[in-house]
Amino acid sequence: MCFHDEDLKSDLEHDEALRRVVMFLATCHTIIVDQKKGTYNSASPDELALVNAAKQFGYEFKERDEFDNIVVVNRNTGEEFKYKLLNVCEFTSTRKRMSCIYRDP
Repeated sequence: MCFHDEDLKSDLEHDEALRRVVMFLATCHTIIVDQKKGTYNSASPDELALVNAAKQFGYEFKERDEFDNIVVVNRNTGEEFKYKLLNVCEFTSTRKRMSCIYRDP
C-alpha cells in the first residue's frame, strides 16, 4: 500500500513543525531493522504502523546502532539524519505512553 498526497508533500517541504512530527514518527520507537531481510521487527504493531507511515511520508528509519545508540533516518531528498538516543522510557499502563529522549543535531 502506498500513500500519496501532493498537498502533504508540499506542506512537508515548507512546514518545519510538520517535518518534525514526521521525524518523531520515524525515531520514537524500539523497532529493530533486520539487515539481512531489510524488514522491521517490532513487538508493537502500533510502532510498526507509525514507522511505516513516516516512511511513506519520505522519512525512512534505517538503523539503530546498539553500541553508540545512534538512530539514522534517511529523507527521500537524500538527506541523512543521525540522532543520539539518550534514554527510552518504556510504555507503562500508568503513564499510557512511551518516550524517547534524543540529542538534537
